Amino acid sequence: MSITAAEIARAADLLHDVVAPTPLEYSRWLSDLVGGDVFLKCENLQRTGSFKLRGAYVRMARLSKKERALGVVAASAGNHAQGVALAAQLLGIKATVFMPYGAPIPKEKATRAYGADIRFVGTSIDDCLIAARAFEAETGAILIHPFDHRDIVAGQATTGLEIVEQCPQVRTVVVPTGGGGLIAGIALAMQRDGMPIEVVGVQAKGAAAYPASLEAGMPVQLEKMATMADGIAVGLPGTVPFAAIQQYVSGVLTVDEDSLSKALLLVLERAKLVVEPAGAAAVAAVLDDPKRFKPPLVVVLSGGNIDPLLLMRVIRHGMAAAGRYLSLRVRIPDTPGGLATLLGRLAEVDANIIEVLHERISETLSLDEVEVALQLETRGEDHRARVLASLSTNGYTYTLN
Repeated sequence: MSITAAEIARAADLLHDVVAPTPLEYSRWLSDLVGGDVFLKCENLQRTGSFKLRGAYVRMARLSKKERALGVVAASAGNHAQGVALAAQLLGIKATVFMPYGAPIPKEKATRAYGADIRFVGTSIDDCLIAARAFEAETGAILIHPFDHRDIVAGQATTGLEIVEQCPQVRTVVVPTGGGGLIAGIALAMQRDGMPIEVVGVQAKGAAAYPASLEAGMPVQLEKMATMADGIAVGLPGTVPFAAIQQYVSGVLTVDEDSLSKALLLVLERAKLVVEPAGAAAVAAVLDDPKRFKPPLVVVLSGGNIDPLLLMRVIRHGMAAAGRYLSLRVRIPDTPGGLATLLGRLAEVDANIIEVLHERISETLSLDEVEVALQLETRGEDHRARVLASLSTNGYTYTLN
């Protein structure tokens, strides 16, 4: 049976004093691309840094006194972990969370700070779910699934209620999608008479379980996943959200790693907001095909919990994907002034030099040449092409890193 409007309303009541509505920010730069009004739903600014607290709190607040005494267990790469840990702290429940090895350090530290006991296992959320279910069977702790439960979906649906209240004229909502709890909840909350609203999901291409599952008419397990967007890297859609997505979501798009990087960089630069790769997925889809979406458009930023080191790498990746960062190795004659001449040629085409490494000894080099490793900032694809063309015109041999 589909989750009802009454269930979502009751979830909103439970969250009234726990979760503050997140801002809906107008985006001029995305509006210009789309050709109509675009707004960012900033769940990255939610308490714990993502929407996950909504569903976790609703699920746990409805546990009986006896169930609460048994404690709860969860599986998460970090955002659900924080939601469960904080909800457990607020409700006085002991929480154990299984996280995959390699989970972002800030997410781990925040989860511990909320009082949860963390155990590491496997390399994915699916591995952690197996361990969490075994812990549940062994101890009697209640499993708080990250997406596959009616209370979880009803809690996430309150995001949709806020969107409707903040942007009554909305026609399209684009949502980052992992297991499906958030997009299913939003789609259910969007069912209003007389105002058709299209809800579109977005997954990372390297962890896209929903397109094949929707085609098959049932959840289908991915054999492998590879994406920087750990927050939406889920190999098997949930049964509860899948039913709602089948009925109410118009489609699930995929975006590659370059698109995710460019989206994260642009959100940081243009909106002044920090998001994680998963949180930028919906923006990436809009950048890939801005005319695909009918405005007024709401783009959900689902989370902002990113390791600073990963943020540095993603920014660099995003700059490279946008033609604004160039890493290469150039061979030059081993003569006085050789390096100065190369740098002068780069200055002529306005390439900003970030880093230079001068290598004189290598088995791949001739006795009369040296290799220079360069990291350059460029102004975009056209400028990048001009820089490379100038090197070729001036007789330099280069390889891109």
